[in-house]
Amino acid sequence: MRRVKLALALTMGEPAGIGPDITLKTWKIRFEQEVQPFYVLCDPEFLKSRAKHLGLKVPIKVVEPEDARQCFDEALPVVPLTGPVQVSPGAPSGTNAPLVVESIETAVRHVKEGRASAVVTNPISKKILYDSGFHHPGHTEFLGELAKSYWGVDVDPIMLLAGPELMAVPLTIHVPYIDVPNLITKDLIVDRCRAINKDMIERFGIAAPRLAIAGLNPHAGEGGSMGMEEVTIISPAIAQLRSEGIDARGPLPADTMFHSQALDTYDVAVAMYHDQALIPVKTLAFDEAVNVTLGLPYVRTSPDHGTAFDIAGTDKASPNSLMASLRLAAALAEPELV
Repeated sequence: MRRVKLALALTMGEPAGIGPDITLKTWKIRFEQEVQPFYVLCDPEFLKSRAKHLGLKVPIKVVEPEDARQCFDEALPVVPLTGPVQVSPGAPSGTNAPLVVESIETAVRHVKEGRASAVVTNPISKKILYDSGFHHPGHTEFLGELAKSYWGVDVDPIMLLAGPELMAVPLTIHVPYIDVPNLITKDLIVDRCRAINKDMIERFGIAAPRLAIAGLNPHAGEGGSMGMEEVTIISPAIAQLRSEGIDARGPLPADTMFHSQALDTYDVAVAMYHDQALIPVKTLAFDEAVNVTLGLPYVRTSPDHGTAFDIAGTDKASPNSLMASLRLAAALAEPELV
C-alpha cells in the first residue's frame, strides 16, 4: 500500500456518540489494518479524555493539516476547533452543535485549499443539530451547499451506499414515505442516473456501468395493476437513459433485486426511497458499508451507521465501517496511490 500525498480530513461528528470511540480505535489498529493517514477536526483535550475513559493509550498531537501524514505513525493528528467540547458519552448537548458544523465546514475548506485529500465524516445527530438551528435535512445536503460556497458550483448531491457486495442509491432520502410518490419524476430519475453513471466511470473506474432501477410498487407495478408510476414515469425515464447510451435496466421488482445471483447482473441499484436501498445494504454489510456522496467536486465518505448513543464510551463500537470509509476515500481521491 502506498500512502496518499495528503492526509484525509476526518470530522468530529456528534461527540456524545461513538464517533470519538471509533476514531481512537481506528488509529490504534492503523498498522494491522493498513489505514491511510488522517487527522481529526476536534478538541484535542476532549479526545484525550475519551481515550482515558476507554482505557486506550493514544498519543495526540496538534498539527496543521499538511503535516498530519508525517506524524500519523507516532500520534493521532488533531486540528483543533475554535472551542472546547464538553459532553459525556451517550448524553448529547446542543452546546456542541456549532462545533459539529464547524468541523464539517473546515474539513471541506481544507480540501478546497489543497491541505487534505478528501473528507470523511463521523456520524452526526440530526435532531441535535435541528434543535440548534441547522436547516439542512442532513449531511448530504449541507455538503452540497459547501460545494457551492467553496467551488462556486450548483450540485445535486447523491447518497450512495457502498458495500463489498452491493452499491445502492436512494432517489429520495430523508422524507416521509407518504411523500415519495409525488417526488419521483422522470427528470429526477434521468438527472440522478446521469450523475451516477458519470461518477461510476470517473471515480470508481467502471468503464460501462450497469444501473438496475427498482420499481416503486410491489412487483414493479405488475403492468399497472398495482400502481402506474412504473408505466408513466420510471419506464420512460429508463428509455431516455438508454437512448443516451446509459445501461439502465428496469423497472425491476425490489423484492428480487438483492439476492446473490441478481447482484452479479448490475453495478449500482437505484432505489426509489430510503429504506428500499438501505435495508439490503445494511443487511449484507452492516459493519462494512460506506456512505459516499456523489456529484460533489470533492470526495466525501462516511460510516453507514449512526451515533449509537447507547454504546458510546463502552468500547463496544466497531470501527470497521470507519476504516472502510477511510480506505474508499483514499482510493477515490488518489486511486493511483492506493
